[in-house]
Amino acid sequence: MVKSCRRLLLPGLLALVQGMVWANEAAPAVDDPVLEARMTRITSELRCLVCQNQTIADSHADLAVDLRRQVREMLQAGQSDQQITDYMTARYGDFVLYRPPFKPVTAILWIGPAAMVVGGLGALFLVLRRRSRMHADQFEPEEPDPST
Repeated sequence: MVKSCRRLLLPGLLALVQGMVWANEAAPAVDDPVLEARMTRITSELRCLVCQNQTIADSHADLAVDLRRQVREMLQAGQSDQQITDYMTARYGDFVLYRPPFKPVTAILWIGPAAMVVGGLGALFLVLRRRSRMHADQFEPEEPDPST
C-alpha cells in the first residue's frame, strides 16, 4: 500500500515542481508601459468589493479582473485618473476608495479608531487608579490549594 502511494505521489510532486519552475509573470495586457503604470496606480487605490481587504490591483476575484479591464479601457479612451476615480466612486460609493474623503458620512472611519484607543486607555487609567486607592484587605484573598 505504501509503495503504491509513493509511486503516485512522486510523479505528482515532479509535475508540481516543473510547473513552478516554468511559471512566469503575467505579461501586461497593454503594450504601453506608461498606460499600464497608470492603471496599476489607479487600481491600487481602489478597494476590491468582493475581497474588501485587497485592492483591485491585488485581487484575483472576477469582479476585480473586470474592473481592471474597465480601468484599462477607460485609460485607453483618454480619460484622466480623476475621471476614472470619480466614475468608480459614483458607481460604487466612497467604500471603493482605500482612502475615502473626510465627510460626515465617513467621519467614523477616520475618527473611530482613535476614539476607541483613547476610550480604552481612559478606561484602563480609571480601573488602575481605582485599584491603587483600594486597601489590601478589600481584595479577595486567594484560596489555598487543597492538594498541597
